Amino acid sequence: MKILLINGSPKGAKSNSLRLAHSFLDGIRDHESERERAVEVEELHLNTLRIAPCKGCFACWKQTPGTCCMEDDMQTVIEGLLAANLVIWSFPLYYYSVPGPLKTLIDRQLPMSLPFMCESRDGNGSGGHPSRYDRSGIKHVLISTCGFYSAEGNYDSVTRMFDHVLGQGKYTSIFCGQGELFRVKELSARTDAYLAAVRQAGKEYAGGRIREETETKLKALLYPREVFEKMADASWGISKDNGEKEDESLIFTRQMAALYNRDRFDGRERVLEICYTDLGKTYRIKLGKDGAEVLTDESLRATTRIATPFSVWLALSRGEMRGDEALAKHLYTVSGDFSLMMNWDRYFGTEEQAEDRKPVQMLVTEKKPPRMQNMLFAWIALWVAVSVEPRIGALITLAVCSLLPLITERYELCRYDRLSFALVAGLAVYAVVTGNGFVAVNAGYLVFGLLWLGSCLTKEPLCAAYVKYGYGRDALQNPIFMRTNYILAAAWGVVYIVIAIVSYYLSGKVPALVLSIVVQAMPILMGLFTAWFQNWYPARVAAGK
Repeated sequence: MKILLINGSPKGAKSNSLRLAHSFLDGIRDHESERERAVEVEELHLNTLRIAPCKGCFACWKQTPGTCCMEDDMQTVIEGLLAANLVIWSFPLYYYSVPGPLKTLIDRQLPMSLPFMCESRDGNGSGGHPSRYDRSGIKHVLISTCGFYSAEGNYDSVTRMFDHVLGQGKYTSIFCGQGELFRVKELSARTDAYLAAVRQAGKEYAGGRIREETETKLKALLYPREVFEKMADASWGISKDNGEKEDESLIFTRQMAALYNRDRFDGRERVLEICYTDLGKTYRIKLGKDGAEVLTDESLRATTRIATPFSVWLALSRGEMRGDEALAKHLYTVSGDFSLMMNWDRYFGTEEQAEDRKPVQMLVTEKKPPRMQNMLFAWIALWVAVSVEPRIGALITLAVCSLLPLITERYELCRYDRLSFALVAGLAVYAVVTGNGFVAVNAGYLVFGLLWLGSCLTKEPLCAAYVKYGYGRDALQNPIFMRTNYILAAAWGVVYIVIAIVSYYLSGKVPALVLSIVVQAMPILMGLFTAWFQNWYPARVAAGK
């Protein structure tokens, strides 16, 4: 397959439209490589070519049929157009049409036509000129970006022109609004997703047809109109109040604020203060039901404060470093309400990022994620039932271990669930055989504590195996999350080992009721500590303490 890519952007290789065209080409290569077929691509960048405007002399029709009298690079273009199996026209929208250099190229295609009158090929005009060459086997794709929030309604003159030039229905078009966003590294999560859709479109096109599902993705807005227009206005760096140039950090902060999703407003108004420590600049962003507003004064008290070098914040927004890792290394600090940081992607991220932060349920199966209560129920059955009546209680415990996987069928079972069922069942069998409920129960406390402690030697401590589903797909890569769960797992392990020791040494020495209260109180107190610690510790680390 021979492909001619015509880049009509005056920006040349820096063209936003060209990025889309290259993604489309990558998709074609994906398809052809699977079939071990070669793809030959020639790129023509009009900003590097010398193509003069048509003189309207008609020498190419009369004196030198098929050859223009002007000697420039247009002949190379014509040769490429005739040799290609596919021509990709890549260009930005300029005043609702194509850029001047590309229009000049189109004008200079006159030598490719014969002067005689004929019916328009598509019935879309009052006449036409027949082609000098058989070009029926050449396919065409138009790829373009524009600076409006949507491509819809802005390409009417473009499609009308190409209907005449190529024939109505004889080409495929990919028109994308919000084109300037493709040069903004901080928005790469969204723009990369769109480029992936364009690549998929290229692969499907090479296979014969772009699927409707992919077409829908290509027509989707990168950002809602309100968000895009706020970012676009802020990008100029000019104050709306006095027309003066604004500081780069303020421009960036305004663009970040534009990304705030007011649909996520939970009824609680927040004020985010960002202090760029290396610039000595501080801004506050009011987050409410009506959107986000950047304040340059201290009229409102901050609820969350971020202190960061501007360079670090830029790197984070561009995805050049992980936010959780940077926070763990104290490259920036957070004080005040830490919940805003825990839900950052929900408020400021793309839909894709927000999805990534949702509980990781049903990623592989349709079952719900593991639940710690299911695992604990087996241990509680052992401790309670066997304490009351060793052998009967042990049989009840065995029944519970057998039935739990069936009762909890809606839930996935993690390794700690399976291991717990096996350990509890083993202790219950011991109680049935020996009739010694005290040893079985006390050993249960010890084994449970060792299970917690042993999990600290793995890549996934016991508590993390259950709570990770509420922290997104990359929870196990979050150093603060992991450190918090390692500490809690170790603490729970120590608590249950202490319970085993206390129960062993105080049994028979203090009233049974007192011992029972002590044994039950320790997990309750540890539970209260866990609820507090899992919020306090990440916030403390974030504050750089």
